[in-house]
Amino acid sequence: MKLPLWSIYLLVWYGGSRMRESLRRLASDDGMAARLNAGRVRVELLTGEHITVDVERKATGADLLDKVCDVLDVLEKDYFALLHVQRGDPRVWVDLPRRLSKTFRNEPWDVKFAAKFYPPEPCELRDDHSRYQLGLAVRRDLMEGRLTCSNITYALLASYVLQSELGDREARVSTALLSAHNSVPLHVLTPDLEDKVDELYRKHRGQTPAIAELNYLENAKKLAMYGAEVHSVKDSDDVDICLAVCAHGISVVRDGFIMNRFPWTKILKISYNKRIYTLRLRAGEYDEYETYLSFKLPSTSASKRLWRCSVEHHMFFRREEPVKVERISGFPRFGSRRVSCRRTLRQLRTATPHSTLIAS
Repeated sequence: MKLPLWSIYLLVWYGGSRMRESLRRLASDDGMAARLNAGRVRVELLTGEHITVDVERKATGADLLDKVCDVLDVLEKDYFALLHVQRGDPRVWVDLPRRLSKTFRNEPWDVKFAAKFYPPEPCELRDDHSRYQLGLAVRRDLMEGRLTCSNITYALLASYVLQSELGDREARVSTALLSAHNSVPLHVLTPDLEDKVDELYRKHRGQTPAIAELNYLENAKKLAMYGAEVHSVKDSDDVDICLAVCAHGISVVRDGFIMNRFPWTKILKISYNKRIYTLRLRAGEYDEYETYLSFKLPSTSASKRLWRCSVEHHMFFRREEPVKVERISGFPRFGSRRVSCRRTLRQLRTATPHSTLIAS
């Protein structure tokens, strides 16, 4: 029996419609699956700008850091890390070995790109982009009050900022110009300081941006709190002080002044138990026994962050290569003891430019 021509057309149209609907549903399902398997991260850069990065939900903090560094053309990635806000604390580092989906909950995930390990000798940085980002990190530390210095040093550093970003310039330095380039904290800016910046700026005539940035870092590295990660603690007398962890060791800071320094060579063990953070110090030349110093933190999580910061800095600046941190016998375990240190400073120093380029 032959079907009418109009019914054949109807069957073809109906079949095509069903097929198109199936294809649309399949594409929608694939898109939904892709969205479920991807995470969107909003990253604040050291310039204050924001970028958005898409990563897989199974990606780790190290994967995200690599993507951000690729966007910024930063090759020496190991000096940098990512910050996120946790329980009101804005200075919590993203755990590089941990999956991002276990660190964050609601999207978009917000992080800040920052310098974590400040090299003692900035001239050893091979990559101009890494040196530029380190300079931005120091400027942010100055602007946000984590790093302070004398007025003459503020003026000198500001003059190098203007030379690197503006080059040779005849016009006089103004408050608006200094503010626009985040070169000096506004609370320290005075007419005398403005005049000194103008005087020093004119002496840098002819310096290229790269040379001015390096001169900036060479002067910044001399500051007492350069590259220090500061944690608020209480001493044995219940007095509020700070512990500053940096490339050279751990310092005790009170009212902005360094009261004592403990270089890494003097520290034998770093441990914590609940809110108590303890340093075991090597016996001095005239000491018969080792010394134990304990400090009280506001919470167990704060104590763990200080312990982890100390271990990571010691590992990065003193070890030949990263090592696994084992659980301390007799102490309770609070979460993971993984540390976010992929390569040490010695490994970076011995790496050839080519291996630095291709290393993850």
